[in-house]
Amino acid sequence: MPFQDIAKLHMTAAEQALAQNLMQQLTDLYSPYMYNLSAEENHRFGRISEKRKLAVEKVNDYHNSQPALQSPDVDWPEFERDRSTRKHHEMMAIRMMALAHTLTESRRLHDYDNFQNAMVDYEYAKYRNRTDAGLGFDTKVDELKQFFTGGSMPTLPDGVDPI
Repeated sequence: MPFQDIAKLHMTAAEQALAQNLMQQLTDLYSPYMYNLSAEENHRFGRISEKRKLAVEKVNDYHNSQPALQSPDVDWPEFERDRSTRKHHEMMAIRMMALAHTLTESRRLHDYDNFQNAMVDYEYAKYRNRTDAGLGFDTKVDELKQFFTGGSMPTLPDGVDPI
């Protein structure tokens, strides 16, 4: 019998609806503040290098510690808002990427479980077709065999330990 049902924790329908609602709220909240740059704009603005980030931080340090040395041509309140917003966006992006990664990994386990159970059901249909012909299992086997063209049933994927 194949190893199956690795992922046994499931969100309720109410929890799934709540998650979708919260995601929509986040999308709605951020929507007015987001930019979707064209390829040309991405090329034009580029990315700030680590060295340039350090330059921004050094300028900010001088702004805070020795304001007499700061340029009067810089809108310093806007400079501070840009820094704060940039840090917030970075932190949120990191958290969302981590969430997306764990969701993808969790989905992978559920995919594995589904496929293992599909193989069990296919083997059962083949067995019933051999032992009780004429009950409709022949059609099921014919329709499913295109998806199960390998040899024996696969073992656990790398990195998945039996529980």
